[in-house]
Amino acid sequence: MINRILLRTKIVQILYSFYKSDGKSFPLAEKELFHSIEKTYDLYFHLLQLSVEITNYSASRIELKRNKLRPTSEDLNPNTRFIDNTFIAQLSTNVRFNEYLTERKLSWVNYPEIIKELFEEIVASDFYTEYMEAPTVDYAADKDLWRKIFKKVILQNEELDSSIEDQSIYWTDDIEVVVSFIIKTIKRFDFSKGDEQELLPMFKDAEDGEFARKLLESVLTKGPSYRELIDQNTKNWELDRIAFMDIVIMEVALAELLNFPTIPVNVTLNEYIEISKTYSTEKSGTFINGVLDTIATQLKNDNKLIKVVKFTENKK
Repeated sequence: MINRILLRTKIVQILYSFYKSDGKSFPLAEKELFHSIEKTYDLYFHLLQLSVEITNYSASRIELKRNKLRPTSEDLNPNTRFIDNTFIAQLSTNVRFNEYLTERKLSWVNYPEIIKELFEEIVASDFYTEYMEAPTVDYAADKDLWRKIFKKVILQNEELDSSIEDQSIYWTDDIEVVVSFIIKTIKRFDFSKGDEQELLPMFKDAEDGEFARKLLESVLTKGPSYRELIDQNTKNWELDRIAFMDIVIMEVALAELLNFPTIPVNVTLNEYIEISKTYSTEKSGTFINGVLDTIATQLKNDNKLIKVVKFTENKK
């Protein structure tokens, strides 16, 4: 689940904090990085859990109306399509889902106002009305409803965004990418797999975890040489006049360029330019692009930047 785009961002964040603090070491930085990754994986389950909690809230409202002193005909015969959603029913019994929530002690019990607000926003949407009034719905329609809820309601809700940041400093800026993973998860759900439906793993494979560890270590052990390269190619700028985040981003980019021969130069440059657009100044993308492109050309000319094409064996 945790892809390399997110890993690069987290490494930049960890290194920025590392350089701003005293007394840290590589083992501590590495521990902090992987703790941050684990917390993002927690958020994946926590937001999936949100869909079950919203459904439970809806069910409780229906029950309250049924038990009123003078219930109306509508109170006694409500449209239960939303709470009967087959995707949510399958998710709520998922073995891995429930084990993880218990193990990590994840809960929305202290945030009832968020559940209520999200439910009311869902009910007010056109796609909810269409779903509830459709002649019939099936498993595909049930999944599609929740894809829309995550994309159009949960992802866009500012109160939820603030709550997520308050619950964990590690979740700041993570909600958008995690929601994209959840939408991918919903798409993969198969009714026939019941409570054994696979959820996304923390890493797609062991290589991604090793990529993160090696990239972090490369910057921390060879940072001075990367800064020297940056200094040599920013002669019209004093390092103390360059945004510090720009320097950190360029260091990580250089570490990737020089230590991962199978990753194309343009992929590396594009990834860190995108990171700069979010985490640094308005002009950082253009500045970083120019400096890194110059350094990459210089390294190629000096035969210090070797890239190889990685072939995948076609197994029949």
